Amino acid sequence: MILMTALLFSCKDRAPDVQKINYKIGSFDPAYGDAIIAGSIGEPSVLIPMLAGDSASHDVAGLIFNGLIKYDTDLSVIGDLAESWDISPDGLVITFYLKKGIKWADGIEFTAEDIMFGYKTITDEKTPTAYKEDYLQVKKAEVLDRYTFRATYEKPFAPALTSWGSLVVLPKHLLEGKDITKADFNRNPIGMGPFILKKWIPGQEITLSSNRGYFEGRPYIDRYVYRFIPDPATMFLELQAGGIDMMGLSPIQYTKQIETEFFERNFQEFRYPVFSYTYMGFNLKHPWFQDKRVRQAIAHAIDKSEIIDVVLFGLGSPATGPYVPNTWPYNPVVKQYDFNPDKAQQLLREAGWQDTDGDGIVDKDGNPFKFTIITNLGNNLRKNCATIIQQRLKKIGIKVEIRVLEWSAFINEFIDKRRFEAVILGWSIGIDPDQYDIWHSSKTKEKEFNFVSYNNPEVDQLLEQGRRTFDIDERKKAYFRIQEILADELPYIFLYVPDALPIVHARFKGIKPSPIGISYNLHKWYVPQKFQKHSIEP
Repeated sequence: MILMTALLFSCKDRAPDVQKINYKIGSFDPAYGDAIIAGSIGEPSVLIPMLAGDSASHDVAGLIFNGLIKYDTDLSVIGDLAESWDISPDGLVITFYLKKGIKWADGIEFTAEDIMFGYKTITDEKTPTAYKEDYLQVKKAEVLDRYTFRATYEKPFAPALTSWGSLVVLPKHLLEGKDITKADFNRNPIGMGPFILKKWIPGQEITLSSNRGYFEGRPYIDRYVYRFIPDPATMFLELQAGGIDMMGLSPIQYTKQIETEFFERNFQEFRYPVFSYTYMGFNLKHPWFQDKRVRQAIAHAIDKSEIIDVVLFGLGSPATGPYVPNTWPYNPVVKQYDFNPDKAQQLLREAGWQDTDGDGIVDKDGNPFKFTIITNLGNNLRKNCATIIQQRLKKIGIKVEIRVLEWSAFINEFIDKRRFEAVILGWSIGIDPDQYDIWHSSKTKEKEFNFVSYNNPEVDQLLEQGRRTFDIDERKKAYFRIQEILADELPYIFLYVPDALPIVHARFKGIKPSPIGISYNLHKWYVPQKFQKHSIEP
């Protein structure tokens, strides 16, 4: 029987002859089957969303778990696990009415008790999460009945509704009484999303299988495979060879390497701005960086246009703060730092840094200005940025070393433990502009997001002000002022806002780009029967 089962459900490749197929011409009907294999430079650390601080973990967990609400393609808020909700006239009470009949992947029905369990877990002082703050704003959480959950706030909290996204809902029947930081659930989660974890081979890949009972309808694609390939050049070769179907292209790959008949025939590429930015952050407890004139000098020594041209090949725009252009909280009129090495050297002299011994490196109190920039392995854009910054700072007398680290060590041993002088990293930011967790002075503990140790009482007050009103004009005033302060004090040098450059094999249909990307409707992607490459045979 074991042998028969293996034969009945064995997976088989039946790759079409790509030389004879034009995937882009014709009308196609949706069909179940096939697998999508995506390349990822990073491996998830944990698959419980509230414990995850890295994008790789959230990418995978986002296909397994759901929240009460989510964003639609026009950036409006729509229900996910919630059928509907009521908000009191004063905005202090949100009552969620849940969809009925939704089941966890193990067959147990989802109820309001799972929301309450998740809420209690994320607010527990023992839970090491950077996302706790939003839920500490809740004065009272209640299960009104099996399908009704209510959150009451003591003060107005503008991000209240959107905070009930994908972080909080957990299966009470599986995790009650357990330490979630040590539970096997971390690497073997049970969710309600479109896909179910099937296999995790550390260092190699994660395989998800479609959730046949998914409440929005069975996904057409049977399997979603993440292959961990830290080197983007190797990943691109795998794309060409058919080893993966999907990846994020680098700018040089997008502009120089896909303009061939092979890619035109076999792939579909996309380009759109994303809610993210890349920055160089300073450890503000390091003595070199406590004087803002030094940080301003470094800003004047960096040519952002050079970075955008050389590193991004023009596929992005300069960043001037923690919001992206063309969004309502973005302040277009803040202090700018033009590329000006002379101004940079002047500011260094004012801060007491001069080349007193003629070795080309500025000194202060007998200490040469040397520091190390750390960044993560697999992101060549960040490494290339560091190299350009290294060369530019050398010209004003600052010696920079670059250290590239494997992702988990980078986060756990250096960022979380504050063992760095400067870092090049990026933030994916939410659609709501509240960034309390990144900039508030109370958020500097291990695993929290203010790891540069930024502390400004006015910014603290403005962050509080921005989240305590529902009036968009008042919120805008607060966030505009925050950007003015950050542009002056420069805890980060905001480098660039990149374009997303995903490429997907042309046999996949149903992809509809939107302001929230392309993967929001992954469960509706499909491969026409005649194009299917991988199958599970009955």
